[in-house]
Amino acid sequence: MAREKKIQDPDWLYSFLRHYVDFLVRMSYRDLRYVDRNRVPKDGAVIYAPNHTGTLMDAMMLLAMDSSPKVFVARADLFKNPTLKKIFTFLKIMPIMRMRDGIDEVKRNNETIERAVEVLRDKVPFVIFPEGMHQTKYSSLPLSKGIFRIAFQAHDLMPDTPLYIVPVGIRYGSFFRYRSTARVQMGEPINVGEFIAEHSESTPQEQMNIMREHLESRLRDAIFYIPNDEDYEATYEICAAVVARQRLHLKSDPEYRNMRGMDIYFAANNMTVKHLDYLKQANEPLAQRLLELGHEASEMRQKENITLKSVAVRYPIMSRILKLFIYILTLPYTAFASVAALPTTLLGGFIFKKFKDQAFRNSVRFMLNLVVWPVVMILYSIVAYIALPWQWALPLTLLLLPSPYVADESYRLVRLMVSDYKLWRNKKLRAKYKEIRNLMFNK
Repeated sequence: MAREKKIQDPDWLYSFLRHYVDFLVRMSYRDLRYVDRNRVPKDGAVIYAPNHTGTLMDAMMLLAMDSSPKVFVARADLFKNPTLKKIFTFLKIMPIMRMRDGIDEVKRNNETIERAVEVLRDKVPFVIFPEGMHQTKYSSLPLSKGIFRIAFQAHDLMPDTPLYIVPVGIRYGSFFRYRSTARVQMGEPINVGEFIAEHSESTPQEQMNIMREHLESRLRDAIFYIPNDEDYEATYEICAAVVARQRLHLKSDPEYRNMRGMDIYFAANNMTVKHLDYLKQANEPLAQRLLELGHEASEMRQKENITLKSVAVRYPIMSRILKLFIYILTLPYTAFASVAALPTTLLGGFIFKKFKDQAFRNSVRFMLNLVVWPVVMILYSIVAYIALPWQWALPLTLLLLPSPYVADESYRLVRLMVSDYKLWRNKKLRAKYKEIRNLMFNK
């Protein structure tokens, strides 16, 4: 009798499609960076524990990190549809119940835990989002117990195999803009066996609570973390206002001198948050004034629909001139590509209306480019080869191929130019940012 196929077993079609999917994941971001991958242990089983801010794209970025297969979990209600259940199983995704599904449903998680342990015993990485739900903020949510139950049970069943929980910090340049930037950082792993041995005098429940604190701390270290309180928006506004100067300040430190791109922005923003926390203790009036300015600036900026990218840029006038030059130079092709991409653009706009949560926008765009755009390209190619000689049809097809991404870049440039212009005209808002910078740097 043939052995029942397990979700972690190799699948030739899955492996074949992975190359295409991973490529499109990377194309979904102008800059996608993986940091400290050498922290992932090679001598045992691994449970990845990422923060959850970007719906489907969080999982996609973990998948594209390397060529190894990974098994994920998703909320169980998605598996009620038989067709979706088959698709998710093919994609190596298992169901998991949540407390909102009811206590009786949560009890069914024992089966998921047993299957997860089987995955780990086969040395296939297992991915679970310990926050249980997504949140489009640079913050974190309380961790659920599911990941710890899986880790403890897996350790009991394979005590001779090292088992690690690896926190993963995912940081997006924008939660809602397709082809933004993304940074994925591996945190300091937790060796489950060593942890249990070190806390052998504690009860299993106490061990779980302590491990939860450890994981929360290490996860926050791996992300751009702002406490989710009444000062969140103001703090985020201040970070954007001072990030350019903060970068220059960091560059004078040998530890940060060689940092580039997203890494230096990550360090600069985290330093700003820490400095504000320090000011709250050491100079409360100054901290309160900064937060007051942050709240006022945030409200004014959002009312005018000005993006924080305009606020964070170091040389705003040069930035505007450069954007305008690039836009004019590429306008003939970008206009052509934008028209060609209309089928996916319009379909995306229609689907967006079905989702109240804007966090799904990037996932929808990814799926459209993954599934719909190839179909559109086949139709374009057929028409091109019928209407034109192949010598013309071939270059035309090649020019059409990246149209959705070219259209996105064109729209981004226009949006940033408009935003830069609005900020340039708003003297009151610029004055607030200037005061924030002066207070932060004691000028």
